[in-house]
Amino acid sequence: MAPSGSRSIRRGCKRVLYWIPVLFIALIVAWSYYAYVLQLCIESIEDTGEKVVYLLVYHVVFVLFVWAYWQTIFTRPLNPLKEFHLSHSDKELLEREDRGESQQEILRRIARDLPIYTRTNSGGTAGTAAAVWTRRSAAQCILKMDHHCPWVNNCVGFSNYKYFMLFLAYSLLYCLFITATDLQYFIKFWTKGLPDTQAKFHILFLFFSASMFSVSLASLFIYHCWLVCKNRSTLEAVRAPVFRHGTDKNGFSLGFSKNFRQVFGDEVKFWPVPIFSSLGDGCSFPTCLVNLDPELPSSPTGSNPAKGRQFPSKPLRESQSRLLTSTPSWSESDGATDKDKKGASNPAITIENEA
Repeated sequence: MAPSGSRSIRRGCKRVLYWIPVLFIALIVAWSYYAYVLQLCIESIEDTGEKVVYLLVYHVVFVLFVWAYWQTIFTRPLNPLKEFHLSHSDKELLEREDRGESQQEILRRIARDLPIYTRTNSGGTAGTAAAVWTRRSAAQCILKMDHHCPWVNNCVGFSNYKYFMLFLAYSLLYCLFITATDLQYFIKFWTKGLPDTQAKFHILFLFFSASMFSVSLASLFIYHCWLVCKNRSTLEAVRAPVFRHGTDKNGFSLGFSKNFRQVFGDEVKFWPVPIFSSLGDGCSFPTCLVNLDPELPSSPTGSNPAKGRQFPSKPLRESQSRLLTSTPSWSESDGATDKDKKGASNPAITIENEA
């Protein structure tokens, strides 16, 4: 076992390395600002009206893009209940284990008393409906985790998924605007229509970089738009959640309009602004399923009976917990007192080790 001092140094080095992609993006954006504003608009464009319009539109898109990117990076995952956070001893225990099976067993033990609603097909962990334990986020429970994005050095989930979507949208718009307005001057570069200054090299590379980023951003943005329309996370798209009645990849889909509002909220005026407006508390989610468990009260509307409620602090009844897993570690009985506990109506919690 490595000394605690060396582990601390190793963790510190990893934290620094995790910020390298963010620093790379920041440098690219800073250079693009210099190249577009100074070298293209101020130095190369002679028409004053065209110059003013380009600069005005550019700065509006630039501010929205940087604002959304900042929010995606620095919005920490929500942690509404203290049991959603690993203790110091549990963190050390996880870090000492290198084998995935041992780490999974530790997480199963920790999650035994949490209310569970879905699980994965493997049966060894709970499903991906709401949250994932991730070592990169200080062993926190990431509500409705989508993925860990190295370009923002943060886990994308319930608390910042809207920001991430706006970041993709505005970064794509930013690149497309630069590509479209830089095109005529890029052509002039090859036809010798620009003076032989350093500005033409900035214009050349600005067009190439903006167009290449546009292609990659467009594919990623379209994919996440599809996820929003289906009301799925990336993890759920890869591994469909298993409910009490079985696997259902569309279990959380409420229709296009309601799916969209789950992420962006009910007030249209807040949709394009990088401020939090998503619906719910990140713990309980409405589903399209009705009467999943005969022991649970039926919902006359066919929606999630836990919608609008705070996340319950008590675990599910023992009989309900057995429905969620085939592994004995999830259904260990603590005696007759467990049978008297009142279960939650429809919480959605995930316990999974995301490296």
